[in-house]
Amino acid sequence: MAPDADDLPVRAISQELELPQLAEQIAALEEQQQKFITEERVRSGDTLGTLLQRLGIDDDAAAAFIRNDPVARNMMQLKAGKRVQAEVTADGELERLTTLVSQGRDEPISNLVIKREGDGFKSVQTAGNLEKRIEMRSGIIRSSLFAATDQAQIPDNVALQIVDMFSTNIDFGSDLRRGDRFNVVYETYWQNGEYISSGRVLAGEFMNGPSVYQSVWFEESSKSGGYYSFDGKSLKKAFLKSPLEFSRISSGFSMRKHPISGQWKAHKGVDFAAATGTPIRASGDGVIDFVGTQRGYGNVVTIKHWNNYSTLYAHMNGFAKGLRKGMKVSQGQLIGYVGSTGWATGPHLHYEFRVNNEARDPMSINIPNAQPLNVAQMKEFRKVATAMQHRFTLLTPESSNTRIASR
Repeated sequence: MAPDADDLPVRAISQELELPQLAEQIAALEEQQQKFITEERVRSGDTLGTLLQRLGIDDDAAAAFIRNDPVARNMMQLKAGKRVQAEVTADGELERLTTLVSQGRDEPISNLVIKREGDGFKSVQTAGNLEKRIEMRSGIIRSSLFAATDQAQIPDNVALQIVDMFSTNIDFGSDLRRGDRFNVVYETYWQNGEYISSGRVLAGEFMNGPSVYQSVWFEESSKSGGYYSFDGKSLKKAFLKSPLEFSRISSGFSMRKHPISGQWKAHKGVDFAAATGTPIRASGDGVIDFVGTQRGYGNVVTIKHWNNYSTLYAHMNGFAKGLRKGMKVSQGQLIGYVGSTGWATGPHLHYEFRVNNEARDPMSINIPNAQPLNVAQMKEFRKVATAMQHRFTLLTPESSNTRIASR
């Protein structure tokens, strides 16, 4: 057996250590130039001077360089919320300044670095190293879609994509009901733990009254992607339900008393009330058949579509730049702006939908969807759809049985 630890011999060892010379250490530190790193977010109303002051920068040469250098001048895009990091000396001289720069909505994010080199400065702009994340959110309609997305902390870009995804089934200006619910899965991009921007919506689910609409993004390498229902049917219909993103119907497809002539006659279209200048979208793919003025219609555009379909847009304030007869347009493309030209008592869009040149009610006509996925594509699609269905279940655990609307 091992000996008892109490019986083991104990020997004390002592050694004298020389204490460090604190005075020498303090003197060495004083000789070194100290640098400090600070970070600020741009505030509303900031100027370059006020921002540099909060960052602790007291360097006229650095400020002059930022104002005059072509690359460094991007630093002056003082958008509220932008994060700026600075490395400065104890005297306030700038050593390094870093921020993110975005040239436009669809342009890539880049890093802007301004650093001291000798007696001057150098600016470098490099591509951002973005990290993609997948986020899931849900919301409840109490007043409007954008109010609900703001409450759920969903970016506006994602909210607009939700409108585009379901615009062939839901008129977001008139069909929403209090208590409607939605779930959404979308991409976000981050750098160094900072949120940069939102990306594509990968899947969406909208409970509009008794109807449930579901959509998932599916993309193949051989062609561009699109949104499909969970049974593989394309959600892109030949025509949008409304040529305006947000509006209200002021006059439907019916007999009515004309607001100017006072005579009763058939109203062969639908009037959408909206502010002057509201963008008007082509409701379907087609070719411009007429751009100009037609008596009571005022400024008008007509579009020919496939299978003898055509649409008319009247009382426009103006036309999209470059719009001309014979030009091909795609669904959702800007063609003009809401106005009150011709026989109109106020700003609105008069919209007509015709089949074989005969007017039909655009709010009730049944338009078929595009062609569904084939057998080979369905195999890959099911993998994507199953993953998104699981995410919807997590967002709405109480909804175990979900009905897919087929209209």
